[in-house]
Amino acid sequence: MSTSRPKTRAQAKAAQRASRGGAGTAQRGSSTGGGAGGAKGGGAKGGGSKGGRRKKWLKGLGITALVGFLLAVVAFFLAYSLIDTPKPNDLANAQASIIYYADGKTEMDRISEVNRESVKLSQVPKPVQQAHLAAEDRNFYQNSGISPTGIARAVWVGLRGGATQGGSTITQQYVKNYFLTQDQTLSRKGREIIISIKIAKQESKDQILENYLNTIYYGRGAYGIQTASKAYFNKDVSKLTPSEGAFLASVIRAPSLYDPGLGAEQKANAESRWKYVMDGMVTEGWLTPEQRAAAKFPTLQKPRKTTGATGPTGYLVDQVKRELKSKLKLTDADIDKGGYKIVSTIDKRTQDAAVAAVKDRMPTGKGTSTLRAGLTSIKPGDGAIVALYGGADYQKNQFNTATQATMQAGSTFKVFALLAGLSQDKPISTHTKFDGRSPQYFKEFEDSAAKTDFLRRGGVANFGGGAGEQFGNIDLREATGHSVNTVYAQLNIKVGPEATKAAAIAAGLPSDAQAKARKIEPLGTNYANVLGTSHVTVLDMANAYATIAAQGTRATPYIIRTVKGGPGDLDYKVKPVKKAAFDKDVMADTIDAMEQVVKSGTATYAQNLGRPAAGKTGTTTDNKAAWFDGYTPQLATAVGIYSTGKNGEELSMNNVPGVGELTGATVPLRIWTDFMEAALKGQKVVDFPKRVGLGDDQVFTPPPTTTSSSTTTTTTTTTTTAPPTTTPPTTTKTTGKPTKTTTAPEPPTITLGGAPATTTAQPQ
Repeated sequence: MSTSRPKTRAQAKAAQRASRGGAGTAQRGSSTGGGAGGAKGGGAKGGGSKGGRRKKWLKGLGITALVGFLLAVVAFFLAYSLIDTPKPNDLANAQASIIYYADGKTEMDRISEVNRESVKLSQVPKPVQQAHLAAEDRNFYQNSGISPTGIARAVWVGLRGGATQGGSTITQQYVKNYFLTQDQTLSRKGREIIISIKIAKQESKDQILENYLNTIYYGRGAYGIQTASKAYFNKDVSKLTPSEGAFLASVIRAPSLYDPGLGAEQKANAESRWKYVMDGMVTEGWLTPEQRAAAKFPTLQKPRKTTGATGPTGYLVDQVKRELKSKLKLTDADIDKGGYKIVSTIDKRTQDAAVAAVKDRMPTGKGTSTLRAGLTSIKPGDGAIVALYGGADYQKNQFNTATQATMQAGSTFKVFALLAGLSQDKPISTHTKFDGRSPQYFKEFEDSAAKTDFLRRGGVANFGGGAGEQFGNIDLREATGHSVNTVYAQLNIKVGPEATKAAAIAAGLPSDAQAKARKIEPLGTNYANVLGTSHVTVLDMANAYATIAAQGTRATPYIIRTVKGGPGDLDYKVKPVKKAAFDKDVMADTIDAMEQVVKSGTATYAQNLGRPAAGKTGTTTDNKAAWFDGYTPQLATAVGIYSTGKNGEELSMNNVPGVGELTGATVPLRIWTDFMEAALKGQKVVDFPKRVGLGDDQVFTPPPTTTSSSTTTTTTTTTTTAPPTTTPPTTTKTTGKPTKTTTAPEPPTITLGGAPATTTAQPQ
């Protein structure tokens, strides 16, 4: 039987679809009944309609993709034609970055003048070239100048909102470092790719490698492999060994992280990276296993500081560079290439006053070379560092006494127990009286690990000869002025050492997390912390005392006010970080108590300032550290002095030539007074707030504590007197000081914190 043939292809396809639809429905209908088959058969037209829509969608998607691809190709070739490849010698004109004093006009220093000496590739030993390839781009001579995988990763991360990633070829690195900025953006990455492709076509691989080796930054202010060879090995590049070449190839990834001269962590990083490079050379057949086995990590010369700043100025420059990296996230390479205009917070006249005060007052001559002094002066309520003395000559010693050296705080720490007491829900009045006799014994101060029996049994004594200076019942106001250890021991027992530590942190000393990040010891929480057993920096103490001077406003210290220029035309202006840390009434009573130190206490020499001043002396066990930290309403300044041996050990300052016993009330106080007098010259005299009298309605006098050297007791619970009294301690007609007792027993030799027994009284 013959069938009629469809007249058109469309009719044929329709017939085929109908045939498939009918067959399908017939099959499905066979299991469900004929009616179902008819119904399904009738649905064949609907299935065809869905298939048509799907094909149209796929066709549209394909057209869109094709158009997108063509547009991308057009955009690429357009960019390729518009972006010129500059000549290498016409670019990379790195400029010096200039640091100014606070006036924005007077130059402090020009940092990181470009240090570069170009060489021919033929002057670079082949193994040294290969070491760089092993470190950065092992397929350099085979690739097209770009890394597709690296590009894909950069695009993906960039689209997700992150910074572009590493993994660039040597050609890309050369282009980025020599022709472009260091901006981590997709647009910069796009230009890098296009120029890299052009460079790969315009220059030979050897030319690219030569230019790369002459432009890459190796740290220590060195641009290019010749300068780096001299900076690290003091030799011409042609004399480098494979091991030395592998080290230089290792350090370029991040000089500040891989230069062994910067510390133990960097040394470990460098050795690990060096092994990776050397092993890579074996893998690529550039070194034999025997050569690798015989190779040793090279010996480097010590870093030579590239800053031109000499004397005390070098410490300012170093601090500025540290802040550029910590706050603005600039790298060493950014700073050295920069062209930045940096305005610091350092006032030239004030800084000169700091240098002069230290120079004039520090002991000189035989036996004084181990002494170190640090000074930091901060604007209260703002945080600006207006003067900083970190040492006499940065070129000789790069360790900053003001910002890096940590010393026991001594009695300068007592103020934080006072802050804690005044900040309680029921404040302890500064008119509250305590037993000021010396020595006294407290269960809370017992230390089984101490080296002396006196300390093991919880003994505390006042500063001074024999048993220490003796006082009867004395209020906190006067006890602060005379730095009475036994009174502050009782205060710390009452408020708790944790509260004292918390007050210190609130004022500006480092928290445990901050101490860990800075790799310094956290503040202690033992009862003796009130006597200044914790180690602190001069900068930290200046900051904490600035909080008090600002009536409770804590501000984060800073040394950079503005930064302009450089790659990407940076425009930075500091925004001081401030926080209300204490109630103003607490500050008023604290300041009043600290004024007594100057008016009639351990720092009467500061009266020569001729204006209201407050502060605290501090001298640690065996006079290993001496302080005076003080302030006026306009300026807070800390001065710390210590003595250090050849191995970094703390030395006693009990017998300093020309001074004798160096305490906080001697050289530090005189430096502070001379400096503040010059720094504040011409400024208006400003008074402190008057005492508020917090807790005066609960003034109490505690019962006497046991002072026998054979008995150990804890301070008993205090009782409240009624009605309240503000009567000061009994005074003598001749001195006006609190009455001193003369019946104290003879104490044993006393030291603080388990140090060798070499002094007869605890710190003031």
